[in-house]
Amino acid sequence: MIRITVALLAMFVVGTAQALPKIQFSKLDIAQNKRLIVFINDTNSLSGWAAQVNAHTDGQLKAAIDSAAFESKFGKTQTFYGLAPFAQVTVIGTGSGPLTQSQLQDLGGYAAASTPANGKHQFTVMADSLNTSVSVPAAWMAMGAGLRDYHFDKYKAATAQTQPRDFVFQTANYSAASSKYHTDLKYMVQGVHLTRDMASEPGKSLYPQSFVNRVKDAFDDIDNIDIDVLKVRDMKKHQMGAILGVGQGSIHEPRMLVIQYRGGKKGEAPIALVGKGITFDTGGISLKKNSGMWQMKSDLSGAAAVAGTMLAVASRGEKVNLVGVMPLAENMPAEDAIRPGDVLKTMQGTTIEIISTDAEGRLLLADAVRYTQDEFKPRMLVNIATLTGSAARALSDEYAALVTRDWSLAQDMMNIGETSGEAVWPLPLHPNFFKQIKSDIADIKNSGAGNPGASIGAAVVATFVDKDVPWVHLDIAGVDWLNKPIAVAPKGSQGWGVRFLDQLVRENRN
Repeated sequence: MIRITVALLAMFVVGTAQALPKIQFSKLDIAQNKRLIVFINDTNSLSGWAAQVNAHTDGQLKAAIDSAAFESKFGKTQTFYGLAPFAQVTVIGTGSGPLTQSQLQDLGGYAAASTPANGKHQFTVMADSLNTSVSVPAAWMAMGAGLRDYHFDKYKAATAQTQPRDFVFQTANYSAASSKYHTDLKYMVQGVHLTRDMASEPGKSLYPQSFVNRVKDAFDDIDNIDIDVLKVRDMKKHQMGAILGVGQGSIHEPRMLVIQYRGGKKGEAPIALVGKGITFDTGGISLKKNSGMWQMKSDLSGAAAVAGTMLAVASRGEKVNLVGVMPLAENMPAEDAIRPGDVLKTMQGTTIEIISTDAEGRLLLADAVRYTQDEFKPRMLVNIATLTGSAARALSDEYAALVTRDWSLAQDMMNIGETSGEAVWPLPLHPNFFKQIKSDIADIKNSGAGNPGASIGAAVVATFVDKDVPWVHLDIAGVDWLNKPIAVAPKGSQGWGVRFLDQLVRENRN
């Protein structure tokens, strides 16, 4: 009875997940469709299915393209109406080069964006005759369409809420494409949607315990999963003074959510993912300016990305051992909140002087990465966080900041970013940065002299990561929230990190 009550409470507080778009795959048969989406790499001489559509319209498609001066640049999109026998034909440029995995996702996203967000009509995507060496490209395009077809509108009037879109991807290899999407890539879409849901939810509704409830609910009926939740008494037992310090100013107690997925060989060391989960960040006593503070509901994006990645990997039954650790707290000002100048003792025993209570994410990560190493002995440790404005100022919204001790590992991460479609760029971890965080009254302080802020934040976290552990630090402060849509995401939370971390797992499974 208690379990049912908790589940219902979580559903009431956080709401139900948006349904994914309806996606089917079928053989090539344009004669049976009224609304087509076709890809073009050369407007001067139509080829492949564009040429066949042109033939079915008695040359009207080519005439319309010429009249509109349409260019086949990658992502360029235009819709034509009344080209009998079709109700509408949308053309999307692919450019002339070979299409990569991430570009195929983008094309699927452009296809979705070209259709009304009401689910009233079915659209046929002619996902064949593409210049690519990627296996089953239609499946990756379907994934891109699923990523783009996302709406967080549960708080709007029922009449203003959107319905999932409806697509049929036609391709000669439709059976393999259907299998790849429905047994694999669909789960990545679900993971990204979960991440976006969590980052979009108002802070009043999503706090540490409701975050835990929501994620636990998402993992119902998934095999090889163990979930553990550390509460305040557990954190005190482990002497996690950093996370406890951050959370003590809030009426909502901190939590640490730990998910183990046992898909690999028994006893094999896992890959560990650690994500910062500040469910709302006021800055604490070092209060932020009001301008833009509403967006701090998404300061849990690192933890949400870990949850989304764990969901994707476990749902498809990946042959890997994977651990997700999500430290969760709300950073609020109150009579018992930590102050600048206070000293916190971490699980590691290292003491931290608080220079700014708004540099709280690294405090959560300090205890979380120590706990992860001691408890699970991972073969690789990746932490992800919306950590510093400095990362956003340095790299804008094009790259997440990457910091690691190993340059060859950094190069591997850049390749993973290029493949996944979530790009990263390395920042240094110079020995001087560790000197900048030395404290006069404690072992270290949580903020340095100011510049370079992103690397200083990474240096604080690095203090708690053993030097023999392959370690990757991702600062996603510049990429987690979109002020305008991109190919695979509407405005708002991008759910950044799920595609990257998922690709990292794929490339490091045994």
